[in-house]
Amino acid sequence: MYSFTSPRLAALLAALLLAGATGAAVAAVKGKKPAGLERYGVAVYSDLCLQKDSGEIGGQRVTLHRFAEADSVIYEFTAGALSWPIVANDVNLDAATGAFDFTIAGADSEERTIVGKFSKDGQTLTLEGDYCGGNVRMPMKLSRVRDFGRPLKHCTPCPPVPQAPAEAAPAEESAPVPAA
Repeated sequence: MYSFTSPRLAALLAALLLAGATGAAVAAVKGKKPAGLERYGVAVYSDLCLQKDSGEIGGQRVTLHRFAEADSVIYEFTAGALSWPIVANDVNLDAATGAFDFTIAGADSEERTIVGKFSKDGQTLTLEGDYCGGNVRMPMKLSRVRDFGRPLKHCTPCPPVPQAPAEAAPAEESAPVPAA
Protein backbone atom coordinates (compact mmCIF):
# COMPACT_ATOMS: atom_id res chain seq x y z
CA MET A 1 0.00 0.00 0.00
CA TYR A 2 1.16 3.50 -0.83
CA SER A 3 1.99 5.68 2.15
CA PHE A 4 0.47 9.19 2.58
CA THR A 5 3.65 10.35 4.25
CA SER A 6 5.70 10.23 1.06
CA PRO A 7 7.63 13.50 0.46
CA ARG A 8 6.82 13.34 -3.26
CA LEU A 9 3.10 13.11 -2.60
CA ALA A 10 3.24 15.99 -0.12
CA ALA A 11 5.11 18.17 -2.65
CA LEU A 12 2.62 17.27 -5.39
CA LEU A 13 -0.36 18.12 -3.17
CA ALA A 14 1.25 21.42 -2.13
CA ALA A 15 1.91 22.34 -5.79
CA LEU A 16 -1.69 21.52 -6.75
CA LEU A 17 -3.03 23.56 -3.85
CA LEU A 18 -0.82 26.53 -4.75
CA ALA A 19 -1.81 26.37 -8.44
CA GLY A 20 -5.51 26.19 -7.55
CA ALA A 21 -5.28 29.15 -5.18
CA THR A 22 -3.38 31.21 -7.77
CA GLY A 23 -5.94 30.41 -10.46
CA ALA A 24 -8.83 31.35 -8.18
CA ALA A 25 -7.19 34.67 -7.26
CA VAL A 26 -6.55 35.56 -10.91
CA ALA A 27 -10.15 34.69 -11.84
CA ALA A 28 -11.50 36.84 -8.99
CA VAL A 29 -9.42 39.84 -10.08
CA LYS A 30 -10.46 39.49 -13.73
CA GLY A 31 -14.13 39.25 -12.77
CA LYS A 32 -14.13 42.52 -10.81
CA LYS A 33 -15.33 45.61 -12.64
CA PRO A 34 -13.44 48.80 -11.91
CA ALA A 35 -15.21 51.31 -9.73
CA GLY A 36 -16.26 54.47 -11.49
CA LEU A 37 -16.61 55.05 -15.20
CA GLU A 38 -15.65 52.32 -17.61
CA ARG A 39 -13.16 53.39 -20.25
CA TYR A 40 -15.21 51.96 -23.13
CA GLY A 41 -18.94 51.67 -23.70
CA VAL A 42 -22.15 53.65 -23.29
CA ALA A 43 -23.59 55.12 -20.09
CA VAL A 44 -26.93 56.93 -19.84
CA TYR A 45 -27.62 59.42 -17.02
CA SER A 46 -31.13 60.77 -16.60
CA ASP A 47 -33.46 62.58 -14.24
CA LEU A 48 -36.46 62.47 -16.58
CA CYS A 49 -39.74 62.52 -14.69
CA LEU A 50 -43.47 63.15 -15.21
CA GLN A 51 -45.16 66.37 -14.07
CA LYS A 52 -48.11 65.33 -11.88
CA ASP A 53 -50.49 68.04 -13.02
CA SER A 54 -49.82 68.12 -16.78
CA GLY A 55 -48.31 64.70 -17.50
CA GLU A 56 -45.46 66.35 -19.43
CA ILE A 57 -41.93 65.05 -19.20
CA GLY A 58 -39.42 67.10 -17.19
CA GLY A 59 -35.67 66.83 -16.71
CA GLN A 60 -32.73 65.96 -18.91
CA ARG A 61 -30.72 63.01 -20.20
CA VAL A 62 -27.01 62.70 -20.98
CA THR A 63 -25.74 59.75 -23.03
CA LEU A 64 -21.97 59.29 -22.81
CA HIS A 65 -20.24 57.21 -25.51
CA ARG A 66 -16.69 56.24 -24.56
CA PHE A 67 -14.43 55.22 -27.43
CA ALA A 68 -10.67 54.66 -27.65
CA GLU A 69 -10.15 57.78 -29.76
CA ALA A 70 -12.53 60.19 -28.02
CA ASP A 71 -15.70 60.50 -25.99
CA SER A 72 -18.99 61.79 -27.38
CA VAL A 73 -22.19 63.02 -25.73
CA ILE A 74 -25.82 63.19 -26.78
CA TYR A 75 -27.80 65.68 -24.68
CA GLU A 76 -31.59 65.87 -24.35
CA PHE A 77 -33.63 68.27 -22.23
CA THR A 78 -37.26 69.19 -21.80
CA ALA A 79 -39.09 72.37 -22.56
CA GLY A 80 -42.65 71.10 -22.41
CA ALA A 81 -41.67 68.05 -24.47
CA LEU A 82 -38.44 66.10 -24.84
CA SER A 83 -36.07 67.88 -27.24
CA TRP A 84 -34.42 66.40 -30.27
CA PRO A 85 -31.12 64.79 -29.30
CA ILE A 86 -28.27 67.30 -29.52
CA VAL A 87 -24.80 65.99 -30.32
CA ALA A 88 -22.31 67.83 -28.14
CA ASN A 89 -19.02 69.36 -29.22
CA ASP A 90 -15.77 69.60 -27.29
CA VAL A 91 -16.37 66.80 -24.75
CA ASN A 92 -13.86 66.78 -21.87
CA LEU A 93 -13.76 64.10 -19.18
CA ASP A 94 -11.10 63.74 -16.51
CA ALA A 95 -11.48 60.16 -15.30
CA ALA A 96 -9.25 60.80 -12.27
CA THR A 97 -11.38 63.60 -10.80
CA GLY A 98 -14.72 62.94 -12.52
CA ALA A 99 -14.80 66.49 -13.93
CA PHE A 100 -16.91 66.64 -17.09
CA ASP A 101 -17.96 69.33 -19.55
CA PHE A 102 -19.32 69.59 -23.07
CA THR A 103 -20.63 72.28 -25.40
CA ILE A 104 -23.95 72.31 -27.24
CA ALA A 105 -25.51 74.71 -29.72
CA GLY A 106 -28.65 76.20 -28.20
CA ALA A 107 -31.92 76.95 -30.00
CA ASP A 108 -30.72 80.50 -30.58
CA SER A 109 -27.51 79.12 -32.18
CA GLU A 110 -25.46 80.31 -29.22
CA GLU A 111 -23.05 77.81 -27.71
CA ARG A 112 -23.69 76.74 -24.16
CA THR A 113 -21.23 74.81 -22.00
CA ILE A 114 -22.61 72.27 -19.56
CA VAL A 115 -20.33 71.39 -16.65
CA GLY A 116 -20.67 68.55 -14.18
CA LYS A 117 -18.94 65.94 -12.09
CA PHE A 118 -19.31 62.18 -11.84
CA SER A 119 -19.46 60.45 -8.47
CA LYS A 120 -16.51 58.19 -7.61
CA ASP A 121 -18.55 55.06 -8.32
CA GLY A 122 -19.81 56.47 -11.64
CA GLN A 123 -23.48 56.05 -10.70
CA THR A 124 -24.38 59.76 -10.50
CA LEU A 125 -23.69 62.81 -12.65
CA THR A 126 -24.22 66.14 -10.87
CA LEU A 127 -24.49 69.11 -13.22
CA GLU A 128 -23.62 72.64 -12.14
CA GLY A 129 -26.60 74.78 -11.30
CA ASP A 130 -29.84 73.68 -9.75
CA TYR A 131 -33.53 73.41 -10.33
CA CYS A 132 -36.11 75.88 -9.11
CA GLY A 133 -34.19 79.06 -9.90
CA GLY A 134 -31.34 79.04 -7.43
CA ASN A 135 -32.52 76.58 -4.78
CA VAL A 136 -29.32 74.85 -3.70
CA ARG A 137 -31.36 72.11 -2.02
CA MET A 138 -32.36 70.83 -5.47
CA PRO A 139 -29.13 70.12 -7.39
CA MET A 140 -29.28 68.62 -10.88
CA LYS A 141 -28.39 64.99 -10.08
CA LEU A 142 -28.75 62.51 -12.91
CA SER A 143 -28.68 58.83 -11.99
CA ARG A 144 -27.17 56.18 -14.22
CA VAL A 145 -29.94 54.29 -16.00
CA ARG A 146 -29.75 50.51 -15.63
CA ASP A 147 -33.39 49.56 -16.29
CA PHE A 148 -34.51 51.19 -19.54
CA GLY A 149 -38.03 49.76 -19.24
CA ARG A 150 -38.90 51.28 -15.87
CA PRO A 151 -41.69 53.85 -15.75
CA LEU A 152 -40.78 57.48 -15.07
CA LYS A 153 -41.13 58.77 -11.51
CA HIS A 154 -43.13 61.88 -10.67
CA CYS A 155 -41.14 65.13 -10.64
CA THR A 156 -40.35 66.67 -7.26
CA PRO A 157 -42.13 70.03 -7.07
CA CYS A 158 -40.12 73.11 -6.27
CA PRO A 159 -40.44 74.28 -2.67
CA PRO A 160 -42.30 77.55 -2.17
CA VAL A 161 -40.12 80.63 -2.46
CA PRO A 162 -40.06 82.59 0.80
CA GLN A 163 -41.58 86.04 0.45
CA ALA A 164 -39.18 88.92 0.82
CA PRO A 165 -40.15 91.26 3.66
CA ALA A 166 -42.03 94.30 2.42
CA GLU A 167 -39.96 97.44 2.64
CA ALA A 168 -41.40 100.13 4.84
CA ALA A 169 -42.41 103.27 3.00
CA PRO A 170 -39.96 106.09 3.70
CA ALA A 171 -41.23 108.29 6.50
CA GLU A 172 -42.40 111.66 5.29
CA GLU A 173 -41.12 114.59 7.14
CA SER A 174 -44.15 115.97 8.90
CA ALA A 175 -42.33 118.77 10.64
CA PRO A 176 -43.25 122.15 9.18
CA VAL A 177 -40.52 124.01 7.39
CA PRO A 178 -39.84 127.35 9.12
CA ALA A 179 -40.49 130.39 6.99
CA ALA A 180 -37.55 132.64 6.51
